[in-house]
Amino acid sequence: MYILKNENAIYYEIGYSCDNGILIALENLKLFFTDSRYFEEAKEIVRNRGEVVEASRNLIDTAVEFLKKEGVKSLQFDPYEWSVAEFKKLSSLDIEFLPKPHLSKEKRIIKREQEIQYISTAVKYGRAGFQRFKDYLAVKGLGKKERELQFKMKTIIQQKGDLQLSFSPIVALNENTSKPHALPTDRRLSSGDLVLVDAGVKYKRYCSDRTETFMFQKTKFSSVKMTPKVQNIYDTVQKAHDEAIAKAKVGMKASEIDKIARTVIENAGFGKNFLHSTGHGVGLDIHEFPNISQSSDVVIEENMVFTIEPAIYIPNFMGVRIEDMVVMKKDGAKVL
Repeated sequence: MYILKNENAIYYEIGYSCDNGILIALENLKLFFTDSRYFEEAKEIVRNRGEVVEASRNLIDTAVEFLKKEGVKSLQFDPYEWSVAEFKKLSSLDIEFLPKPHLSKEKRIIKREQEIQYISTAVKYGRAGFQRFKDYLAVKGLGKKERELQFKMKTIIQQKGDLQLSFSPIVALNENTSKPHALPTDRRLSSGDLVLVDAGVKYKRYCSDRTETFMFQKTKFSSVKMTPKVQNIYDTVQKAHDEAIAKAKVGMKASEIDKIARTVIENAGFGKNFLHSTGHGVGLDIHEFPNISQSSDVVIEENMVFTIEPAIYIPNFMGVRIEDMVVMKKDGAKVL
């Protein structure tokens, strides 16, 4: 038995969530508490997946009263979901609250086939958005500021509002590409600039995530007309990306996949310039489990979905990141 507050955690359980809801899951019953603003819609959508309870807007008080009435003795909870004040009110009850960090993300680490279909569709929409953005750059991008390009990427990839963003896109030029989460500046796009774009969209609430790094040359794009130094960095990241995907297998630890990519970059002399993990899980949240990192002992299983995104960042000079999403299958990682 457990209690949830996070929107995506609740959505996973009953197919609906809102910004004011609490889910209590008992042995044979799931109760979703929300206020009158959402009650009617929640009832229509949740139906036989749980029971919807109309409460005051102070859901904590309502949940406390329910738990008292039912005589619940213990509940699991995710400490990352609750504020100190909220948990203080809950824990005033004579109930044993059992901390279970990332309770929902642990449940969601292996994706159902329907989830994989949704994620795959989100990835396809995202990829198409990248191509439309590059088409825009080729015709109208020259001279535009990073801020303008980031805003344009938002509108293009969302298909004029049909899709939601997985996160605020990154569009970085030249030396700004050396910052993994670069903020847009007033720098204008010129021929010969290095461009890094990181963006994704949601389909039926499931996220996509993709990064491309390329050279802008007036009306075309290239990864082969760079200086030898830049080309070497790009090729190293591409090799790390390709080898990690090719060698990833069910039964490996996540840290082993990270090591495959990291070793390529270290052997090229750029180990200190790979500033983050090789990847992360993606689903209802843009960052889920498994973490494809040096410290992760998670064993990779079939139908786990995650990114492969090795990178090299040279401060005040340039950065390259290449990112794709994969789903693990018995015969290896399949690029979505």
